[in-house]
Amino acid sequence: MYDFMQLAWLIPVMPFILFAFIGICLMRFPRTAATVSILGIAANFVLSLGVAITTFQNGPDACYNISFPWIQMQGFEVEVGLLIDPLAALMLVVVTFIALLVQIYSLGYMHGDPGFSRYYAYQSLFSGSMLGLVLADNFGQLFIFWELVGICSFLLIGFWFGRISAKNAAKKAFITNRVGDLGFLLGIVLIQATFGTLNFEAVTAGMAYVGLGLITLISILLFIGPIGKSAQFPLHVWLPDAMEGPTPVSALIHAATMVAAGVYLLARCFMIFSASPQAMTVIGIVGGFTALFAASIALVQNDIKRILAYSTLSQLGYMVMAMGVSAMTAGIFHLMTHAFFKSMLFLGAGSVIHAMHDEQDIWKMGNLSKKMPITTWTFVIGALALAGIPPLSGFWSKDEILLGAFSSGHYFLYGIASLVAFMTAFYMFRLIFVAFFGSNHGGEAAHESPAVMTVPLILLAILSVGIGLVNSPVGNYWLSAFITYPGAEHHAASPMIMIISAALALAGIYLAYLIYQKQRISAEALKEKFSTAHRVLTNKYYIDEFYAFLIAKCVDAVAAFMFWFDTKIVNGFINWLANSTGKLGKLLSYTEDGQVQTYALCMYAGALLIVVLSIFAACYAVFQ
Repeated sequence: MYDFMQLAWLIPVMPFILFAFIGICLMRFPRTAATVSILGIAANFVLSLGVAITTFQNGPDACYNISFPWIQMQGFEVEVGLLIDPLAALMLVVVTFIALLVQIYSLGYMHGDPGFSRYYAYQSLFSGSMLGLVLADNFGQLFIFWELVGICSFLLIGFWFGRISAKNAAKKAFITNRVGDLGFLLGIVLIQATFGTLNFEAVTAGMAYVGLGLITLISILLFIGPIGKSAQFPLHVWLPDAMEGPTPVSALIHAATMVAAGVYLLARCFMIFSASPQAMTVIGIVGGFTALFAASIALVQNDIKRILAYSTLSQLGYMVMAMGVSAMTAGIFHLMTHAFFKSMLFLGAGSVIHAMHDEQDIWKMGNLSKKMPITTWTFVIGALALAGIPPLSGFWSKDEILLGAFSSGHYFLYGIASLVAFMTAFYMFRLIFVAFFGSNHGGEAAHESPAVMTVPLILLAILSVGIGLVNSPVGNYWLSAFITYPGAEHHAASPMIMIISAALALAGIYLAYLIYQKQRISAEALKEKFSTAHRVLTNKYYIDEFYAFLIAKCVDAVAAFMFWFDTKIVNGFINWLANSTGKLGKLLSYTEDGQVQTYALCMYAGALLIVVLSIFAACYAVFQ
């Protein structure tokens, strides 16, 4: 098993090599490009699995760290290295396994696309970037891969760059994430200035010698990065628009892996954040608010991918809130379970969109269960897991977060999280009852997707059912691997918490059943009765409009003022100075006539003026 550790450096390096190889040699051979990319990520999964088994066998304190100096100068040093502990090992397996299934699924979904080879090149680039981020052992290296992941997101959101909406969504994601990344970078700079190093272990060791105020400032600046990358309020606006990219991209990057990078950073730097109660409070509030905010918007969305996008926002809020209430293990556990069932839900949505010839409006579907049984029932399993119905995986991870919030005394956040559990069950089964079991007949012409798309759905459905058992009374292996990790507090299981959360989820499903399946409650009547609330939710609380207003009235106004100041004041002063100099030079030119007599006269007049002034000065001094 030790050999796997020796080969661990290949995990992030191999995808970059494949990206270059596909981009240079295989752009005209799409099938070969896909085969090479899939075989590469399959090899990476095997390596990651070996590394994870070795790590977990060595216990919760297992840590494999190797680093080499990269940039060295006076007072500043950046290393390149690998850090493999249970946290990194888990992420390696999650990223490579889901990336492998998504790439296999994409063979069917992207079939015939003119950018087929380019798509697989981008997939390899993303895999290398995400795996490099996971294995980084210092902030400098992590930030480089953090930005590479952002580049991949930009490229894949705008993959169909012929669409104006895709280009705008890519730009929106890029610009929004730059705001978060600026805060993250400032935090890294402050860490270097404070600790004299960017190494994770060295920074942790130096925490005892730094004041609380400085630690709080560093924590808040670092947290701005996850706010952008994990799409937390108020930098959440890019993720719903990211659905303009291919659906497998949404499943891999914008549901399971890249957006989880912010949560991973919170876990990796948990010792820094947990040292500041103020920072932890901010993290908990931002996460809890985002969970509620996004879930409320999902209640009224009609686009199948946007419903899942806002669901992702909400679940990411769950994970961030878990970090804020010191339930780090629960947050990472939910990250893992969510990666499986949410990627399955997005791939299921992709199967529906593929069968419906790119139709995404759930109200134009209906009766899909008869035409697409595999897609339907795997989707239902994913929705049940997301809703937290026992014994599926989402139940165990969600309840661990609820338990952490309640046991730590954050009762308000516990109440928010419980309400979100009800809302999640409602909007997911609203989607299911309308699109898969509804009375509309828009799905009559649909057909089941090919095996290359349905087999990944089945595998993910099996994991969505069973993976949560590692943290159940039956398994408990998860806790044995993470219980000594900093911040991995674990509280005894609470039957009350389990019963309440399951009851709320079932109530949400039943309410959706009454409204959208049995139609005993009129959806239109509710819409008319709460028309103002419905309009606000449909327009996503007008956050996008507010940002557009700020840009138009503030950013554009400041830009216009600066343009006026530059052209009228700065350029005006320079032009005046140049013109004045020219005019003065022209005036002085009249004194240069080339006559020796004129110059002698000027010299005589000047000398005479000096004598006269000297006489006046002497007289003034005498009479004083």
